[in-house]
Amino acid sequence: MRILHTSDWHLGRSFHRADMLGPQAEFIGHVVSTVREYAVDVVVVSGDVYDRAVPSLAAVELFDDALHRLAELGVPTVMISGNHDSARRLGVGAGLIGKAGIHLRTAPAECATPVVLADDHGDIAFYGLPYLEPALVKSEFQVEKAGHETVLAAAMQRVRADLATRPPGTRSVVLAHAFVIGGEPSDSERDITVGGVAAVPAGVFDGVDYVALGHLHGSQTITERVRYSGSPLAYSFSEAGHRKTMWLVDLGADGSIAAERIDCPVPRPLARIRGRLEELLADPELARHQGAWVEATLTDPVRPSEPMARLSERFPHTLNLVFEPERAPDDPDVSYARRLAGRSDQQIAEDFVAHVRGTGPDDQERAVLRDAFDAVRADETVREVAR
Repeated sequence: MRILHTSDWHLGRSFHRADMLGPQAEFIGHVVSTVREYAVDVVVVSGDVYDRAVPSLAAVELFDDALHRLAELGVPTVMISGNHDSARRLGVGAGLIGKAGIHLRTAPAECATPVVLADDHGDIAFYGLPYLEPALVKSEFQVEKAGHETVLAAAMQRVRADLATRPPGTRSVVLAHAFVIGGEPSDSERDITVGGVAAVPAGVFDGVDYVALGHLHGSQTITERVRYSGSPLAYSFSEAGHRKTMWLVDLGADGSIAAERIDCPVPRPLARIRGRLEELLADPELARHQGAWVEATLTDPVRPSEPMARLSERFPHTLNLVFEPERAPDDPDVSYARRLAGRSDQQIAEDFVAHVRGTGPDDQERAVLRDAFDAVRADETVREVAR
């Protein structure tokens, strides 16, 4: 069976102040043409269909168009909700839509109810694991401690138990939206840290033939059988080095995997340039970026006059301006920024306790801080789902 694996469409999202609805519509057309050109048997979309729990009308209209175009292909599509989606909203009408061959899996309780498809070699069970917010699904999976690894492990136990009831030789595909250890994040994914740990081991998914992951925006191979498709479009300048693709996966009769990357349309290249303003305006090597979306980091010791206007004369698609003045290594602003760089909320809070009190928190105090951050994240998730 030939599977087209994609994820993280983020319909309705912009790129800084650039509207992305046009490029997103172009991508939907690219999915349709890829299905036809490569004789795809099933399309899987591993979450974050929308960018917000309450998407804009334009985003909903684009999704509606995508559903109709996918249904007209006569090729089944399996979709799950991601952490940006409202699972309840995305799943409205799932039963009716399923009759058109578009299978929405948004309810955690249905994670072990597969979409069963078949090829010449037998059945393939597609299990959709929507994004599982630990605080919200803890009771559903009857786990003592809410955590990403705990709830995903419980969901996969149900998947393996159902798979064991299937005819011998039934192959299996799992769609999941999670941060798996070994994956490389970018700046544009929403933080899903719980208990100080966001990542789960790939071994959680043992026992199935292919795992189609969503959440991280770079196309990645965690193992031969566990892959991220990545987002089809860049949504932050940290993705400037990404090659945006989908996975074309051939699932053999024996469960073997052969995969290749299919490039997605690029609306405009990304460029990150750095230096003093006058240098950026004069450097002939930067001429190749004049048609790109540009993020410029200015290192002038003193903020220059009208930098965005002057940069835009040479780079008309400049979208983001960052100031990082050249400073001496012992400058307090430099050392403070370095202390914060790459540190989690938990680590920053622990550093603050140590700064105020003279000693860092003990294990019990760390647990209190961790529970407080988890409670805030859970409350934000509940409020967003309820909107």
